[in-house]
Parts: sequence; structure tokens; C-alpha cells
Amino acid sequence: MIRPWSTWPLRVRLVVTVTLLLGTLFGVMATVTTIQLRGHLQGTLSDQLDDALGRVRGSLVHSPGGGGNFMQAPGIRDAVGVALDSGGQVTSGIAGSSASLTQKQINALRSVPADGAAHAVEVPGLGSYLVKVDTGAPGMPGPRTPIAVGLSESYVSGPVDDLIETEAVLGVAGVILVGFVGFGLIRVSLRPLDRVAATAARISMLPLHEGEVGRLNRVPAQDTDPRTESGLVGASLNRMIDHVSAALEARHASETRVRQFVADASHELRTPLASIKGYAELTRRSRESVPPDAAYALGRVESEATRMTALVEDLLLLARLDAGRPLEREPVDLAPLVVDAVRDAHAAVPDHRWEVRLPDDAAEVVGDENRLRQVLVNLLANAGKHTPAGTTVTASLTREDRWAVLAVADDGPGIPQELLPTVFERFARGDGSRSRKAGSTGLGLAIVAAVVASHGGQVWVTSEPGETVFTVRLPLETSPASVVAVAATG
Repeated sequence: MIRPWSTWPLRVRLVVTVTLLLGTLFGVMATVTTIQLRGHLQGTLSDQLDDALGRVRGSLVHSPGGGGNFMQAPGIRDAVGVALDSGGQVTSGIAGSSASLTQKQINALRSVPADGAAHAVEVPGLGSYLVKVDTGAPGMPGPRTPIAVGLSESYVSGPVDDLIETEAVLGVAGVILVGFVGFGLIRVSLRPLDRVAATAARISMLPLHEGEVGRLNRVPAQDTDPRTESGLVGASLNRMIDHVSAALEARHASETRVRQFVADASHELRTPLASIKGYAELTRRSRESVPPDAAYALGRVESEATRMTALVEDLLLLARLDAGRPLEREPVDLAPLVVDAVRDAHAAVPDHRWEVRLPDDAAEVVGDENRLRQVLVNLLANAGKHTPAGTTVTASLTREDRWAVLAVADDGPGIPQELLPTVFERFARGDGSRSRKAGSTGLGLAIVAAVVASHGGQVWVTSEPGETVFTVRLPLETSPASVVAVAATG
């Protein structure tokens, strides 16, 4: 199927346009030249026909009995003629030949109207002739003798056909030559634009959404001349790159300050939270009698301190991952991690059904065992907290080419479609469609996404009522992706 014209590359469109315009111009010139040549030759042939009629008429005058071939008059070539004498006798002849015309040929010549104009007639067996009938000149003794004389149109068609053939050969060769030369010239002319496009392509492949981007590539100065179209594009792109660089630097500085603040705050909060939790527990377990209301309040203080400690630990982990701090890199067999994580989840949420599906072969990845365990724990805890009792949760591990694929699926009520794009964002929380038995910091899935990304993997979720699946894909130990991840963070 032919692509739409607007989707063709610019250089191809320019070459095609120039070639078509040149071909059209050459075709028009060739047509006009051919028409003019044909008209000139037709006029010359008509003059020659009038001269031949005069010569034939003179030959008939000098042959009153009609004997002999009257077409043998001097100066006549490639001609045929028919004469009708006063006695009704038909005489015909061919110039340069002693033969006479056949009856079909005679009928073809006699069919020409006697209007004094030349007519093109196809004479059977001889070809096309320009024929004219003369009835006005005196002939042999008696009534005037009508004669029809024709000259071969090969005098016209031969040169015209040769011209058309020459024009066709030269035209095709010229168009092809112009196409190749034009393509080369246009390609050279568009090289600055190609370099501009290459610069934009390199920038588009950079991970601009996170981390420190560094100095962006710029269009070379030679391609930013404002006097050319490509130079205008290059200069405009450089200005845009400057604006983007400034915005990225400001964004990175802001993110760095926020990460540092979160890390510092989390670190500083760990000690007072531990103290609050310890003093609350110590007071609640004191041998001295504590009023019931105070004991309840101390229990709540201890519980909230525990929850805040978990939140601080999660924030501190995310801050470290955002800062790009290296994780442990060693071979980790995922199968034992899945089994242990499911057992812990079953102990924590016994009112759910927990299932495990493992592959026959080992699935080893290179990474931090504790962080990968945390990924599984968070996914299973998420399924246990946000689904009702009796829900079946299945943790499966498979191998797909060079990837290890972890999946945690449940048959709960599902995640609302409008929340799916944000489930891995920090402090993202579901609504009442998933029951919540316990509080949640909203950082569990964000930690999953950050840890998986730091291992060179991917994580995504699909959900509908009755089936929610969180899928984690990690490069196997022997895959190139894992080697790249180790080299990048080691």
C-alpha cells in the first residue's frame, strides 16, 4: 500500500517534485516541437502534392489515348494515382513502377471527395497517403478528366517518429539523471538538518524525568546560521535546549534538597520515635498500677510510634534509592524468597487462602536479597490488607527468556480503573472498593517500584473485579540486562 504523500521523507518529496516538474516541462516541449514539425512537413507534403497533380495532369495531356503509365511523369516519387478518361476507362499507376493498382486500392483513391482539399487515405497494401482529387484542369480530348493523386505520408511520419523516439530516449535519460543528481544535491543540502534531527534524537533518549541529567548535547555552531532554514531550526533548538537545561537543573536542585531533607528528617526522627515507643512500653508494663485510661493511651502511643517508625524507615529507604546509593549485588534464588514471604503472609493474615507456584528450574537474579524480599513482602501485604477475608492470593514465579517474572494475583474486588495509573506513586491510597483492616503509609508499592527499577526490572499492575495481578520482571543472572545493572551500580 502506497504511503500518503505527507508521510514521505522530505528529500524524497523534493526529488520526486523536481523530477515530475522537469518531466512535465520536457514532455510539453517535446509535444510542441513534434506538433510544429508535423505541421511543417504536412505543409511541405501538400505543396508537393499540388506539384505532383500538375505533373500528372501534364502527363495525361500528352497521352490523349491514356496509354502507358501516366504516373511516370518526371519528378514524381512515392505516389499513386487514378484517372478516369472520357470513355469511362479507369487508368491507375504507381510512380517508379510499371504495375497498376488493384481494385481495392483504386476504390480507396476514388472514395476521396473532389473538394479540392487533401485527405489522408489508407491505401490497402501500400500504407497511408495524402490524396487530392483534381477535376478542374483540362484533360484528354473530350470532357475533363478527374484524377486522384496521392503522396506517401512516410515523408511526414518517418521524421516525426524519429523525433519522438529521440525525445523519449533523451527525456527518460534526462529525468533519470536529474533524479540521481538531484537526490545527491538535496541529500548534501539537508545534512545540516539531519545533524539537527540527530541532536534532538539523542536528547529524546536521555532519562530526563529523574536524576541529574548533566549537560545536554547542542547543535553545532555551523548548523545554526539564521540565513538558512536548517540554521533557523538549529538555533531554535539550541534555545530550547538552554531552557530545558535550566529547568532540569532547577528541578534536580529542588529534588536534591527535598531528598536531603527527607533523609535528614527521617534519620533524626528515628531516635525520638524509638524513645517514645520505649518509654510508653516501659510505663505500660510498670509494676505500679496505671489507670485503665492511661494504659489505653500508652498503648495507642506505642502503636502510633511503631507505625511512625515504619513510615520513617520507608521514607529513609526511598530517599536512599532516589539518591542512587548502591545496593548489594549477589546471586539471589527467588524461589526460597517466594516461599518464605508467602509463609509470613499466611501467618499475618490467616483468613486468606495463600498459594505458591514455582518453576522446575532455578530463577536466579543479581541483586540485594533483603530488598527483593521486601518487594515480595510489600506485594503480599498489599493483597492481604486490601482484600476481604476468604480471598485467594497466588504468588507465582516463572522464567520468560532472559527474565524472571514474579506475579502476585488475588481474586478480590479489584482496583478502580481511575486509580491504576497512580498505584505506584508515593502516598497513593485506594478507596473503599478495597477493604482496609489496617492502616497503610501509602509507600509500600512506591518502594516496590523503586527497588525493582534499581535492579533493572519492571513492575506493572492489571486489575478488574475478581482478578488483580501485580507483575515484577527482573533480569536473570545470565542475561545482559543484569550485567549492565551490576556495572552501572557497582
